[in-house]
Amino acid sequence: MPDEIILDGSSGEGGGQILRSSLALSMATGKPFRIHRIRAGRKKPGLMRQHLTCVKAAARVCSARLEGAELGSTALSFRPGPMVPGRYSFSVGSAGSSTLVFQTLMPALIAAGGTFELTLEGGTHNPAAPTLDFLDRVYLAALRRIGVRADITVERRGFFPIGGGKWSVSVTAAGAPAPLIITERGPMLGQTARMLWSRIPPSEPERARAHLSSVLGWNPADIETEEAVDSQGPADVIMAELRYANITEMITAFNPFGASPEAVCDGLMADVGRYRESETPVGWRLADQLLLPMALGAGGSFRTMPLSSHTRTNIETIQRFLERKIEALDAGEGVMEVAVSG
Repeated sequence: MPDEIILDGSSGEGGGQILRSSLALSMATGKPFRIHRIRAGRKKPGLMRQHLTCVKAAARVCSARLEGAELGSTALSFRPGPMVPGRYSFSVGSAGSSTLVFQTLMPALIAAGGTFELTLEGGTHNPAAPTLDFLDRVYLAALRRIGVRADITVERRGFFPIGGGKWSVSVTAAGAPAPLIITERGPMLGQTARMLWSRIPPSEPERARAHLSSVLGWNPADIETEEAVDSQGPADVIMAELRYANITEMITAFNPFGASPEAVCDGLMADVGRYRESETPVGWRLADQLLLPMALGAGGSFRTMPLSSHTRTNIETIQRFLERKIEALDAGEGVMEVAVSG
């Protein structure tokens, strides 16, 4: 077995990113790792339930040997075995993000080939994680361009802070991956604002709809509201989807603390405005998420906004496991050009 890679979980952004990326890279490459000071930059360091689910899910898919896989642990040893396609079920057991569990596994599933069928339980719409809608409409849509087949089936959604979601996904990598190249948005095809709500006054989504159309200029025909009857708790989420020929971007605003619908819409549209003005195809969240599949696949390039600390930490982690050149060049006017060697 290759020598164990030693990682410091406090470096970079100091959160769960190093752990999740290391799990994916270890599964895909067969290289063991040991990480200490896990999530040292967070208010509650160590493995939370969501992170522990990521660890155990990764271990199960590749029959890894573990040390330190306990709630609150700040150190972990992970020694992977071979990846085994098949059916798996994983539950976070709280409102912790099930989508982050999936994104931990996904790059390694693609690299392994074969078909993996996953059922996941936990949060599906959390402020600090990609929503299930983002996964399907943005992340997986981009990966389908390189030959990945992935289909999501939703049984019920789980909104922060209650959780309780359940969904399934089937993942198949169809042959050798193609390079992923997204350098231009292409013509705009449409936009939609969608509001998911549950157990809040019905007047609130209507106020949001009115504010988006009368003050912020969205066509009322492009604004949808849906009562999330499958939710086990309250829901108050607005998602703006911007569709272009070469990319779809989705920006989400949550209202877990009772802000006015108008204030939530204003915050959402400020983020939408920053993306539109950047004229780059890949948003800063998606930029972070595409790096692992590209590095484990055939590489590629994309243009994006200034890199987040998450993304820079991800690049550093990838280069601990792979001899892949990753360049992030400042093209001026807030545009970054990222290239991953094939």
